[in-house]
Amino acid sequence: MRRVLVTGGAGFIGSHLMDFLLERGDYVLCLDDCSTGTLGNIAPHRKNRRFEFVSGSILQGRIVAKCVRNADLIFHFAAAVGVRHIVENPLRSIRVNVEGAANVLEKAFRYKKKIILASSSEVYGKSTNLPYREEDDRLLGPTTINRWSYAAGKAIDEHLALNYGRQGLAVVILRFFNTYGPRINEEAYGTVIAQFIRQAFLGEPLTVHGDGKQVRCFSYITDIVAGIIKASEIKAAEGEIFNLGNPNPSTIMELAESVKRVTASLSPIQQVPYRDYYGQSYEDTPVRIPDISKAKQILNFEPFVSLAEGLRRTVAWCRRNYRSSLEPEPANGRPKTPPAVLLDKLKRQGRPLS
Repeated sequence: MRRVLVTGGAGFIGSHLMDFLLERGDYVLCLDDCSTGTLGNIAPHRKNRRFEFVSGSILQGRIVAKCVRNADLIFHFAAAVGVRHIVENPLRSIRVNVEGAANVLEKAFRYKKKIILASSSEVYGKSTNLPYREEDDRLLGPTTINRWSYAAGKAIDEHLALNYGRQGLAVVILRFFNTYGPRINEEAYGTVIAQFIRQAFLGEPLTVHGDGKQVRCFSYITDIVAGIIKASEIKAAEGEIFNLGNPNPSTIMELAESVKRVTASLSPIQQVPYRDYYGQSYEDTPVRIPDISKAKQILNFEPFVSLAEGLRRTVAWCRRNYRSSLEPEPANGRPKTPPAVLLDKLKRQGRPLS
């Protein structure tokens, strides 16, 4: 039985990874401050004797040192994520993503622990050299646009990891592309799929930013977890960077139509300017498509879940877990509760909205 540390284990990807690790028999230590993750994501494991939750931040050196020292393997997934959060609070995001990663990597190097580092497709910036390959040049916008601070921070994390690797640390870097599935949370991560599903359930317009022609590749969570596990087990992966994603593209407008079909929603699709949602300090990338040939060759990674099937599974989960809280109350002599009141109630309870 291995002792595995997952930083950010109460988050979306981290919690799914922990499900797998616990199911196969590992002892799992979860370090999270629940700034974006939720206790609900790890609730099923709280009574498991092979699970331990530590409430703390990756910025806290002593806590990180203790967790790393007691682990055999580290998955570093804790981060400040979500475009809205990055744009609105870039200073905190930079500190968490850069200082936090530096803290975890230094402790992993000190105690000689293998580490899997979560990076992001954001590091490619707005490069038009498609599909993105791990060794490609990156193209970022100006530092006056807060959105690029996340890409820059993740790139610094990769530089740190690679240089620790050159000094002997066993490290693997994974760049994720638009991961989705059960437990998506619009409030925490600002994911477009979570937003569309919530809006569809409420009968609100599905808000598409810009012209809707932006191209993305959406990756279902079970495919991504399978890739993460393979990256942690294959010796040849150490010291390498891998794109993990589904290379089949979809425009945001096509995604909105797909969500409408799966939810059987009558919601209209409404285009809104970026500035109305993100303000002036924002710039988007028109196309983002991964080349996964390296992951296929070394990790035997292959995404199997199509966007249509992944949306069906995700919507079914959201319907079971969230929809009853978002629907109006039955007419029984009392006035129906407006959706806005229900959403405020959910926020006060600390429950995810989608």
